[in-house]
Amino acid sequence: MAGEVPDSYPPQIPFIVASEGAERFSFYGMRSILTVYMAQVLLLERHAAEASYHYFVMACYLTPLVGGWLADRYWGRYRVILWLSLGYVAGHLAIAALETRAGLALGLALIAIGSGGIKPCVSAYLGDQFSPQQGHLLGRVYGLFYWMVNMGSFMATLLIPEMLARFGPAVAFAVPGVLMGAALLVFVAGRSLYVDVPPTGPNPHSFLRVVFTAVRRRRERAPGGHWLDAARARHPPDAVDGARAVLRIAGVFGAITGFWALFDQHGASWVIQASQMDLKVGGAELRPSQLSALNPVMVLAIIPALQKGLYPWLERRGLRMTALGKITAGMFVTASSFVAMAALQALLDLGSKPHALWQVIPYLLLTAGEVMVSVTGLEFAYREAPAHMKSTIMSIWFLTVAAGNLLTALVSQLNRFQGAWYFGFFAGLMLTAAVAFRRVARSYRPVIADVAAG
Repeated sequence: MAGEVPDSYPPQIPFIVASEGAERFSFYGMRSILTVYMAQVLLLERHAAEASYHYFVMACYLTPLVGGWLADRYWGRYRVILWLSLGYVAGHLAIAALETRAGLALGLALIAIGSGGIKPCVSAYLGDQFSPQQGHLLGRVYGLFYWMVNMGSFMATLLIPEMLARFGPAVAFAVPGVLMGAALLVFVAGRSLYVDVPPTGPNPHSFLRVVFTAVRRRRERAPGGHWLDAARARHPPDAVDGARAVLRIAGVFGAITGFWALFDQHGASWVIQASQMDLKVGGAELRPSQLSALNPVMVLAIIPALQKGLYPWLERRGLRMTALGKITAGMFVTASSFVAMAALQALLDLGSKPHALWQVIPYLLLTAGEVMVSVTGLEFAYREAPAHMKSTIMSIWFLTVAAGNLLTALVSQLNRFQGAWYFGFFAGLMLTAAVAFRRVARSYRPVIADVAAG
């Protein structure tokens, strides 16, 4: 890049980072009031509102697969972000203008396509703007990027529930729409400065093509070999070995699905519980959805506390936490957050009315679990995946989030667990998943070593 300064961010970076902050405000602002809106305005039953919320989150983590595929193969990242963002804005406006279940369904569909479709593109597009000589700046800029995501989430979760209470759903949903429109305008304003990596076109040796070939030619593999070896006649060795690596990592990810079945409930069942609690603080009154703002604030505090405090402290005492060890611990911590939620719900079931700020305890446990599972899981996936399979691994990571929310949506829709038993069920589910993951982690061998040896 002509005129670049190796130790300075490229001039287009503020446009992308500011746009991301506004987009995350729009998304989390809308999501923060979604369950309350469905239950209190559209009058859906509690279990139906919770199920609908998790179906929506599931959709938001399925559409990244399509968005990433379109960007990598056909449209390029800029055009995917541009066109899907237009639909994203329209989704917000549909919910604001049409205070009906049909309007909500239309709006959520557009938002799921837009927010999910651009999700894998924006972070990659940010990295595209740096030259190889500026690679040392990537850690800093992604830290800034992550900070903007959490700041947008925090501000939206504080402000939008208050707007719903004061001005009604039309204004409360319109404001995120305006912020998404602003995000799009800021992004387009930097157009002349962006570096665009062209799409690659169809990949004849993609993960799915290797798997399909192996399935079709399964009778041709050598006795005692891996079933994917049947694809070696049509695909190069690195493609087949990469597919093996992906499947190994996917096996590790399988148990993490249980974590996602719990995590996103802080925007649904946790909000419903808060609405039944004492929300008065001094002379003011909290909105049930505002407690969700604890999560992004705690994330920003817990990451350095673990990475610069707890983990080094344990290592100095001879206990080195591997990536899989951190994930295992995080899953047990996450289970404890739902034990705490079950205890609070038991008090409500008995007729007591504890203060909503007691939810700080389960929020702290849930967020600590998130940092240990989600942040570490992404690091683990990036390190273990072969270079040409990293996008595939990210797609599978998104699938675990979608699968976890699908599980929660189905449990909520069936409505078999009431009161404290609901949270107790998910605590038990998480404990089971944590034990299963610990067994997988103990038997796991690094994939890269196997690929290199193969």
